[in-house]
Amino acid sequence: MPDVGDLVTASLTVDPYDNTTDAALVVTLPDGTTVNPPVTGAGGGQTWTAPVTYTQAGVWLLRWTVTGTGASVENQRVAVAPTPGAGLTGRVYATTTQLANYLQAAPPLDAARLLLEASRLLDRDFLIPAVYDVDDDGLPTDAEVAAAFAEAVCAQVEFWGEVGPETDISGPLQGVTIGSVSIQYGAGENRSGPSYYAPKLARALASLPSSKFRMTVSTGCY
Repeated sequence: MPDVGDLVTASLTVDPYDNTTDAALVVTLPDGTTVNPPVTGAGGGQTWTAPVTYTQAGVWLLRWTVTGTGASVENQRVAVAPTPGAGLTGRVYATTTQLANYLQAAPPLDAARLLLEASRLLDRDFLIPAVYDVDDDGLPTDAEVAAAFAEAVCAQVEFWGEVGPETDISGPLQGVTIGSVSIQYGAGENRSGPSYYAPKLARALASLPSSKFRMTVSTGCY
């Protein structure tokens, strides 16, 4: 799979062919714009090539139109990967170094994206009712709170590594209390349904003293 910035040579082989064969290429970018790179024929009209520079991540469409002998229309779809880390914006509570130290192993190659997703999960599902000191970027200013948040998101990434981010399912998280908030996951009489959160995530938050981190409401999550 090519990455953004790669320069490749697109090619088409035509059969049958003769000296009447000609080919043109229209490239449709992921944003819908089109370009017409110069096409060069070789082998008496059997092979046609054109330079293509992938400038955007996404699915590219290469549409060859052949006229003369061997007339046809050929469509080629190419998936282009973004530059690693490109487009990742948002508040992140741990670095990839912190994740590696937490795992005591090399982090996954997409660690930056996973830490961002885990930080968004923490913000959305745990921190809305929380009160703690922050800086202008919304990051905790207290070192103990910052360390707990880093541990929480690293625990979530570890959890995804075990169960897979596509399913996010493991045994239920039950009976966790963070300040005045009681959190239960699962359903049914014994709450045996799946949990989408790492149990160690909630425990990292629960370890914080109320003088530095507290919840403003009491809620239950089922």
